[in-house]
Amino acid sequence: MPQRILLVEDNANLAEGIDYNLRLEGYEVKIAETGRAALEMFEGWSPELLVLDLMLPDIDGYQVLRNIRARGSRVPVIILSARSEESDKVRGFRLDADQYVTKPFGIVELLERIAALLRRSAKAEAASPPRVVQFGAITVDMASRTVARLGVACALTPKAYELLLALIRRDGAVGSRSDLLKEVWGYGAFVMTRTVDSHIAELRRKLEENPAEPRHIVTVWKVGYRFVS
Repeated sequence: MPQRILLVEDNANLAEGIDYNLRLEGYEVKIAETGRAALEMFEGWSPELLVLDLMLPDIDGYQVLRNIRARGSRVPVIILSARSEESDKVRGFRLDADQYVTKPFGIVELLERIAALLRRSAKAEAASPPRVVQFGAITVDMASRTVARLGVACALTPKAYELLLALIRRDGAVGSRSDLLKEVWGYGAFVMTRTVDSHIAELRRKLEENPAEPRHIVTVWKVGYRFVS
């Protein structure tokens, strides 16, 4: 089955060019010209990747991305934007975009980024641990993408959840900060190693009985982190 890509772009000429090249690569493509149309298509079509413009005629791309992540979706998202300021990129990544590509861009580079994200997504799905993981008072349900502590739901940000899965998949092996960045945020993400530390702090705060003395999300000094069940 061809992989489904939702292209959210109000510039008809640009959308047509991207659509043409994506179809040449064998993808199934739908185009949304507004943010609200994108959310409707996303809900009804379940694309496997979004290419998302920021400047849309109704709600902007940031609002679209925030809405999608609030639904618990981890579908890969590539932001396309003429905004090249660092603050715009940081805002996009804080909303859990996977890539940020500034206009003008090369179509070959965009196609490579899309292919890499889809490969990574498929690999993560194939390498998923058992559908329910329990440690201490915590239950992680992979099917519903939920985490609970003593039966009470724990609200994790999408990236914190992906980081937790990345640690669990290692089955006790150490994950370096750089490896975790690549796995969770992607090779081209505009983030630094302290991003991993801040999300580890979130996991400990919400999942550990004593965040100051963690039993399950353990620091390996000068190396990274590992998961202890």
